[in-house]
Amino acid sequence: MNLLYVTNGAAVGIFGMVLSGAFCDIHWTKEKREFLVGSIFVLLAIQGVMYLLAGAATIRYLYPVITHVPMCIALYILTKKRLWTVISVLTAYLCCQLRRWVALFIMAVFVNSETVQNVTELIVTLPLLFLLLRFVAPSVRAISNYPVSIQLQFGLIPALGYGFDYLTRVYTDLLSEGIPAAVEFMPFVCCIAYLVFVLRTSEEERKKNELEQMQSCLNLQISQAVREIEALRESQKDASTYRHDLRHHMQHLLSCIENGKIEQAEGYIHEVCAQIEAGRVKNYCENETVNIFSSFAGRAESAGATMNIKAVVPYILPVSETDLCVLLSNALENALHACTAQEQKGTIDILAYEKNGRFFFQVTNPCRKEVAFENGVPVTDRPGHGIGVRSICAIVDRYGGMYSFLVEDNKFILRVSL
Repeated sequence: MNLLYVTNGAAVGIFGMVLSGAFCDIHWTKEKREFLVGSIFVLLAIQGVMYLLAGAATIRYLYPVITHVPMCIALYILTKKRLWTVISVLTAYLCCQLRRWVALFIMAVFVNSETVQNVTELIVTLPLLFLLLRFVAPSVRAISNYPVSIQLQFGLIPALGYGFDYLTRVYTDLLSEGIPAAVEFMPFVCCIAYLVFVLRTSEEERKKNELEQMQSCLNLQISQAVREIEALRESQKDASTYRHDLRHHMQHLLSCIENGKIEQAEGYIHEVCAQIEAGRVKNYCENETVNIFSSFAGRAESAGATMNIKAVVPYILPVSETDLCVLLSNALENALHACTAQEQKGTIDILAYEKNGRFFFQVTNPCRKEVAFENGVPVTDRPGHGIGVRSICAIVDRYGGMYSFLVEDNKFILRVSL
C-alpha cells in the first residue's frame, strides 16, 4: 500500500467535502455539524474499503458514485436545496484542481516525481483550504440565495470542468492523446464565459445607470416637495399674521375715513394688498406640477438672478407628474446653477406650452463658459455632475420625444418636445 498516496487521497476528499459544506448556506447547529463530520468519515471509510478491495483505478472510475452523489444527498438533507447542493459539490471539485496545479507547477520547475506531487498537494491543502473558507466561501454561499437563473450561470463552468475532467482524463485518454477537440474545449469554454461575462456586465451597468437615474429622480422629488411645503408653510404663516392684524388694519382705515383722509386710506389698502400678493405662491398655469416654477423663481431671486416665465399649460398633459417634475426640476436646477455661478447673474427665460397634444419646453440661461458636447449632449468630467442631463434625455426618449442642447450668443438653450 502506498501510504503517501492514500493520505493524499484522504486529504483531497476532506478538502472537497469541507468546501462543499462551506459553500452551502446552512444554519449550523451541533447536530448538523456532527451529521456532516459523520458523513465525511463514512465516505472516507467507503473509499478505504474500495481501495483495499478494488484498487486505486477503480476508485477513480467510481468516485462520482461513492463520493460526489452521497455528498449531494447529505447536503440536501441539511439544506433542502437540490440544485445548489449539486453546484456546491461541483464548485468544490473545481477548487480541488488548485492543489493539483500547484503540485504540477512545482514538478515542472524542480523534479517530475509522483512523490513530489503528493507531498506538495498535502502541504498546500490546509493553507489553501483556509484561504478558500475565509475569502471565497462567503461569496459563494450568497449566490445560493440568488434566483435560479443566476445559480445556473454560476454552476455552468464547474459543471463543464467536471465533465471535461472525467471524460478526457478518467474515462478516456483524449487529453493526453492530444485530440484537438479535447485540447481546445476549455479555451472555448473560457471564451464563451468571457462573452457571457461581458454581456452580463453590460446589462448590470445599464441597470445601475437606471437605478442612479431613479435615485436622482427621487431625490429631486423629495427636494422639490420640501421646497413646496416650505413655501406653503410660509404662505400660511403670512396669512395667519394678516388675519391677526386684520382688526388693526380695519381700525386704521376707519380712522382715516372718519377724518376724511380717503387718499391715505386707499394708499394703505394698496400697500396691504401688495404685501398679501407678495406672500402668495404664484401659479403660472393650470398645471400644478408646472407651477414648481414658483419655487425656482424664488431661489433665483434670492441668488440675485431673475426668471422670465411664460407658461400656458393645461391641467392634463401626456406626461406623468413624476416624469414632468423630474424633467422640469433638472432643467431649472441646471439653468439656475449655471446662472448663479457667474458674476453677472443675468436672466433665465422659460417657455412652456401645450399644442396638439404635445408638450413644449424651453429654457435659456446665460452661459459664458465653454460647454463640451458629445453626440449633441453636454458632458462633463466633474464628479456628481451630468446626471440631470442624462435623466432629461432618458425621460424624453421614454416618451418618443425630441430634445436639443445648444449654445448661441453666450446663451445655453434647452428645448424639449414630447
